[in-house]
Amino acid sequence: MPDFQRITPHMSSAEILDRLRQTSGYFMTNNERDLSQSDFKCRIMPNTTLKVAPYRDETGYFAFEICGGASVHVDLMRKQINPFEKLRLVRKAMPRTLLQAVCRGRSLFGYRPYPDNVLRMAVRLFSRYIDVWRIYDFLNYVPNLTVVAEEVRNAGKILMPSICFNTGYGYTDDYYLDKVKEILSVTGEDIILSIKNHSALGTPRRIGDLVAAIRRRFPNLLLEYHGHNTDGNDLGRMVAAVMEGVKIVEVSDHGAGGIYSQAPALSMMQTLRDYGMKAPGFKVQPLVDASDILRRERRIYERFQSAYHGFDPTVKRHKLPGGAANIAFEQAERVGLLERIHEVLSELIDVNKELGNICSVTPGSQIFWTTAVNNVLHGRYRNPTDDLKRLLLERYGPFPIYKPEDWIYEKVLEHNRKDGKKWRQILEEEGGITRPPDEDLEARRRELQGKINRPATDEELCLYLQFPRDAVDYFKFENKFGKTWMLPTEVWFHRGGFQDGDRITFPDYEGKTHYIDFISTRRTGDSVQTSLLVDYNFQSHAHRVGSQKVPDAK
Repeated sequence: MPDFQRITPHMSSAEILDRLRQTSGYFMTNNERDLSQSDFKCRIMPNTTLKVAPYRDETGYFAFEICGGASVHVDLMRKQINPFEKLRLVRKAMPRTLLQAVCRGRSLFGYRPYPDNVLRMAVRLFSRYIDVWRIYDFLNYVPNLTVVAEEVRNAGKILMPSICFNTGYGYTDDYYLDKVKEILSVTGEDIILSIKNHSALGTPRRIGDLVAAIRRRFPNLLLEYHGHNTDGNDLGRMVAAVMEGVKIVEVSDHGAGGIYSQAPALSMMQTLRDYGMKAPGFKVQPLVDASDILRRERRIYERFQSAYHGFDPTVKRHKLPGGAANIAFEQAERVGLLERIHEVLSELIDVNKELGNICSVTPGSQIFWTTAVNNVLHGRYRNPTDDLKRLLLERYGPFPIYKPEDWIYEKVLEHNRKDGKKWRQILEEEGGITRPPDEDLEARRRELQGKINRPATDEELCLYLQFPRDAVDYFKFENKFGKTWMLPTEVWFHRGGFQDGDRITFPDYEGKTHYIDFISTRRTGDSVQTSLLVDYNFQSHAHRVGSQKVPDAK
């Protein structure tokens, strides 16, 4: 396909959908956002992304997923970059490629249900940069998608609602066909329907059978497949999906993809070529060039990779999703459970079954994992979290297949109750979805401005409404230190201090070169004093490092 025919952000959503329907073959979406979350704890920095952006833009991907999931929160929490600024940078660096975000329905990019006006504000602001919205609900509860879906359509962007894939009792083709019908009754067929296989579940044949069933019932519906390679078999599932009619699959760069994220694009192309399937307009050389760069870059992120190595075919039973696995194993290591990880995973299998076999994806995956860890540490359901209580109360939505047994309701809902109420009464009086009331946006803006001592933009308010503490900490950090994301990634993650006389040289996003010269670093007690020149202007900073014994700052 000539370059002028490729899908670009300048096309309307209707034009893009028509192009997909009229073009034979398959398309690929590069999901760096998921790769960063699943394999590197959301720590891929803008410098790495921008370093390979021209090659990715030249490759001819359908889209580039760079936003959503845990990335928005981690960018703020770890002081990496303002999520809106990251989108502006990527849009400038990749002008011919659609940008994609994943959104947790009513939970947006967070972990709890948000009010309607917060949902609408967020979608409007992020849609200035996001062209494709991949949205899902972990209970496959379609009403939790409707507000976001409406705003995506109002913004003229591409809507990609998902059915979360699962295995086991109740998850039949008929179940999913009913869910697709329910989604289409809300959205119409001018969408792309995604099959979200977050936990690398099912065999290639099972995925192929599901795609075939959907295609028979809804022959004009565009389909997309999102999976993880935890068991090493997602390449097979993607091939089966494309052979049965999926139009778009999500992939990684072979130079950066690992175990818990997506299977590599080039392997996908090489396999499908033998079946006569082609990716129109896709260029291999820039894909290879990007991976050559990323192989060198990934060494910087080694300490963020999972402590639990190797493919894990047992994911079919414990169902820990790729996006949660890396962080979950880190948490297990922190509390001394990594050596007992098989015990935790075994408990996770039981928890999945006992809590209704719902889809183990955010926030369900966090609830399942925390429950399994607590059960191992404290005894079964003896230390339930508030999130587990909310799940049983169906605050997130109804259980899609079956409900837990009575004894679980009793142990969880009656835990630490001071009023003596029994679980059936608690469930009757407190159960069910409660729609959060709209926020007073101007009152919250004044609240934010009081905390940062300056006017707040709409974008800052949007982030504050989702992550109040971490957003404020980030804004204060940036006010004090500037746009630190411009530092080279190897400097950002540098350990061990710098030597007196060291110089850091780097360009800003407009190409201007900057210099940081280290004059002296000395420690006094539990404080380190660093003196330096920033573009030849003297600065001195003191930081507390704790009273514990640590190596010399140099």
